Amino acid sequence: MKIRTILGLLAGILLVSVPAFSQEHPQGHPEGHPAAAPHQNIPRHGPPPVRENPHPVQENRTYNDKEGHPNAPHVHANGQWVGHDTGKDDAHYHVDHPFEHGRFTGGIGRGHVWHLGGGNRERFGFGGFFFSVAPYDYGFTDGWLWDSDDIVIYDDPDHDGWYLAYNVRLGTYAHVQYLGS
Repeated sequence: MKIRTILGLLAGILLVSVPAFSQEHPQGHPEGHPAAAPHQNIPRHGPPPVRENPHPVQENRTYNDKEGHPNAPHVHANGQWVGHDTGKDDAHYHVDHPFEHGRFTGGIGRGHVWHLGGGNRERFGFGGFFFSVAPYDYGFTDGWLWDSDDIVIYDDPDHDGWYLAYNVRLGTYAHVQYLGS
């Protein structure tokens, strides 16, 4: 009789505990919080600063440098940041008051994957932090899912007041400005 009681108790505990383990967010982390999920294609670091021979600024520039690559700034598997090569004098990213809303303190780089919690290119957020995409980069974010994509924020070494938001799903990035929390 004791064995049946113990087995019945264990079966009851198991039935109660299974739903509790299935409550995890589908992305592996709650909305707006950094993920510990193992994303394979996240760059180890942001781009290096452009030191010599910046790429001339061109309207209607193309970025699909190889077949199958997106026509947007993107990062190769070897860590090369395609499109981040115009240098400090690119007027598209000039800001009169850099970091006017302060600096982003939520976590920068590969170890901090953020889940977008809604918005659009003019104002989007995650984890209580808000950003806007540079107007020149609006077209590069047309495929972003503002309520579900994972992004990683990197410092922009060439353009004061800007960060680079890397979209993990697409492998593309855009210049973003921190709006505060």
